[in-house]
Amino acid sequence: MVTWFIVGIHVFVSFLLVVLILLHSGRGGGLSDMFGGGMGGSSAGSTVVERNLDRITVATSIVFGFTTIILAIRI
Repeated sequence: MVTWFIVGIHVFVSFLLVVLILLHSGRGGGLSDMFGGGMGGSSAGSTVVERNLDRITVATSIVFGFTTIILAIRI
């Protein structure tokens, strides 16, 4: 029962991590351009958005790592 709950969390976090990584702007921009991330470094709004996106992505990747380790031990 607990294993299925962890698998559900793991699948949800996996999809969320893919979406968050795609939102990051790369060399040529990214999907974050749609939300104001492509304005450049001169505006304060884009740096705040990118910083918060970085924090959310790191937190999500930590949860992904923990669920991976838990599933590796349990299964």
